[in-house]
Amino acid sequence: MLWLSLGTGLLSSFILFSYVKGTEHMMKHYRWIFVCLGLLPISLVYSAVLYLRNLLVFKLKSAPQRHQWRVDGVSQQIKDWIKSGSQKKLCTARPGWQTTSLRVGLYKKTHRNININMVDILDVDTDGRIVRCEPLVTMGQITALLSPMGWSLPVLPELDDLTVGGMVMGVGIESSSHKHGLFQHICEAFEVVLGNGDVVKCSKEENADLFHSIPWSYGTLCFLVSVDIRIVPIQSYVRLEYRPTKTRQQTVQVFKEQTCKEDGNDFVEGLMFGENEAVVMTGTLTEDVEADKINKIGNFYKPWFYKHVEGIMKTGYCVEYIPLRDYYHRHSRSIFWEMQDIIPFGNHPIFRYLFGWLLPIKISLLKLTQTKTLRELYKKRHIVQDMLVPLDDFEDALKCFHQEIKMYPLWICPFKLPANPGMVHPHSNQEELYVDIGAYGNPGTADFHYSDTVRRIEKFVRDRHGFQMLYADCFMTREEFRVMFDHSLYDKVRKDLQCEDAFPEVYDKICQSARY
Repeated sequence: MLWLSLGTGLLSSFILFSYVKGTEHMMKHYRWIFVCLGLLPISLVYSAVLYLRNLLVFKLKSAPQRHQWRVDGVSQQIKDWIKSGSQKKLCTARPGWQTTSLRVGLYKKTHRNININMVDILDVDTDGRIVRCEPLVTMGQITALLSPMGWSLPVLPELDDLTVGGMVMGVGIESSSHKHGLFQHICEAFEVVLGNGDVVKCSKEENADLFHSIPWSYGTLCFLVSVDIRIVPIQSYVRLEYRPTKTRQQTVQVFKEQTCKEDGNDFVEGLMFGENEAVVMTGTLTEDVEADKINKIGNFYKPWFYKHVEGIMKTGYCVEYIPLRDYYHRHSRSIFWEMQDIIPFGNHPIFRYLFGWLLPIKISLLKLTQTKTLRELYKKRHIVQDMLVPLDDFEDALKCFHQEIKMYPLWICPFKLPANPGMVHPHSNQEELYVDIGAYGNPGTADFHYSDTVRRIEKFVRDRHGFQMLYADCFMTREEFRVMFDHSLYDKVRKDLQCEDAFPEVYDKICQSARY
């Protein structure tokens, strides 16, 4: 009753303040009232139900039996579309608010929606070192199932709600990517439904052109219905070394040294806290731990990870031992540092100990309840971008980001980019190390203008033969987009599979005019 009374009072205050202060002011400064009282409890229940459902389905082994029925359903929907003679192009029926992208695709309203409700892990083959998943399986599902079995993905992207399909059709990266590449590079085979309803499988050996064209294609060649992903044995802890740096030059030097270290680190990432301040983190898997240095950062009452790392700027070099699953999802509770803008006091010890167990909040719920006013605010003063540049251009890229947005923290993560065919490969056609610079938050530059600023950063990245992650807002023209991304094989596959009538091009799904 006390919680209900408090909630009713706070919600009443929220509504009253909205009239007095204005909706924009309320959404900017007091959104936490709605989030804390409504979204956090709903998110917790939703997550618990999903976890129990997924566990039960896998234990009963019912998912593989139903998988073929689901695939046949996707194929039949496409055949029905063909029979109807509709001129509408195809897309998935998954609501835009359920995706991790900040924006929602307008094309969902104009295209023929195909239902693909495929959310199960189908098989774990430890002998063959393969996990077979349907496209809507999440990273949280995978770690919850595989970790107790002693296995994991070589590349397991940060946030719990990221899906296998999103990581394949888009892009996925992790601090192990300097060894294993992007998420697409740990995938061994895809099962897809084509625009004519045919079901085919592809791999490096079978239908190789299609296999290499699917990553970054954003559902414009086919519908993904299952993925075979490589798995590796794991150990219980990550021995994590924190190396604070005091200049940009030192940051670049240490980051490159640790990325290219001959005896190898299992994990490498960095957080830039200012133009000349950073912490470079390197991790190795281990079973041997020093008990007094174990830090279970996944516990709900622990400081948000980036805040913990920021504190190490003052204390200096140190070593900790972090449970592996905690490490994998170290940025989940705070959604990197986006929660700071939503719940400004979320990292306060009182909030963490009393309500920290409610986190992380579902990103989909945040999007579902996002008002038009809030969306406009985000367009004016908020940036979410990941730009990928060759490691040799790392220092110049940091200068560019500082000049254009002056926003910190920045996430820095190295990755190996093989010379595979497809839309994304090194300009030299030789395997090369790249770095992802992730910017999430409110820019500090006084003259910030979202589209103009992003266009300047896009040009810098394009000139350095880098790439932009396409979940984010893209302001490039079609011609500029084709300079950044190699469409040679993609165009060939679209022509061979007669995709033009069935699917839009990538650009038509990710450009700014296609999203709101």
